[in-house]
Amino acid sequence: MSKIKKESGAIDQISKFGSDMVNEIYGNKSPYFTAPVRSRSNIIYDDKEGLLTLGKSEEERNFMNIAQTKKFMQTIAIASKCHTFLKENLHTSIRGLFYQLKYSLGEDIDENLFNEQSESNPLIEDLEAALGLKREDLNLSADRKGFLAGNMRVIDTFGDERLEIDASKQGRSGWSIPSDVDNNMEFIDVKAKYVLVVEKDAVWQRLNEDKFWQKENAILITPKGQASRGTRRLIRKLSDLGLPIYVFNDCDAWGWYIYWTIKTGSMNLAYISNEIATPKARFLGVTMSDIENYDFLKKLTMKTTDIDIKRAQEMLSYPWISKHKEWVIELKKVIQTKTKLEQDSLQGPKLTFIGEYIREKIKNQTFLP
Repeated sequence: MSKIKKESGAIDQISKFGSDMVNEIYGNKSPYFTAPVRSRSNIIYDDKEGLLTLGKSEEERNFMNIAQTKKFMQTIAIASKCHTFLKENLHTSIRGLFYQLKYSLGEDIDENLFNEQSESNPLIEDLEAALGLKREDLNLSADRKGFLAGNMRVIDTFGDERLEIDASKQGRSGWSIPSDVDNNMEFIDVKAKYVLVVEKDAVWQRLNEDKFWQKENAILITPKGQASRGTRRLIRKLSDLGLPIYVFNDCDAWGWYIYWTIKTGSMNLAYISNEIATPKARFLGVTMSDIENYDFLKKLTMKTTDIDIKRAQEMLSYPWISKHKEWVIELKKVIQTKTKLEQDSLQGPKLTFIGEYIREKIKNQTFLP
């Protein structure tokens, strides 16, 4: 099967994916396709680009290989449905796709093509990697997760309508970040000095109520915990526009890990890190060092759990993190003191202190890499 050129459109790529297999069948050959190996053994840290990516190892998926036949058939069924979605210019969720493919293989066969969504999701990722596309390019979406407020406008071409959204006029709720921020989506009049990514929605709401983004001329984003692909892609696009990206999360291994998935990408999605990772991101806080610099925080710490400690130890084993001595110090402090701190604790002295803390950190450029 020949290599597919990423420069062509999604419908052309997926059409060629199918026609190549048809030609193989007519040539009395077993249809197959190749995809990058997505196991941890093939995930590398690209020090030059500052992100996780896949190595050069590939694997062949062959219909006539008995061990691969079912997954091969399932992957082709997914590709066929996505081809239909593209032709009809219709979109669905990855859950909707699962239900489109949840059917019996035949009257005399007591088996469904898919029984659980946990079967179809990883095969969508296999197809993405094989085609060099994102699922959003195949008209597949996931749940929306994340909100934004700031001085920028969004042009959203939805069906036959061209809608203009002013992100500075979305009230207390903010603009809901969609799963796909590339196709038929344009960001214009982005007038901000920087982007502030706030882990928790409640803290984002506190800053939004203070009109922090307006006073500081910033773009204020909350991923509501672990950032979705759409939110990570948006952060990367804003970074590519030249805006500094500052991340403000909890002071524990989980909040810090959320930061690193934004910065370098994740191992699971290493095949699209070049589009959803933001290597230029910097960590503003909260850090263990803050406990020493702000006296009131000493009384607001919490005890870590065994799972917290295990996650911190895992992070120390990642070379892309342990290469930074500042992060090694922070992670070791968590392990040694068995304490952690929530970003919400910065409201201890007064509700508006969070804004003062952020301004001070940015003014003094007190960031972690």
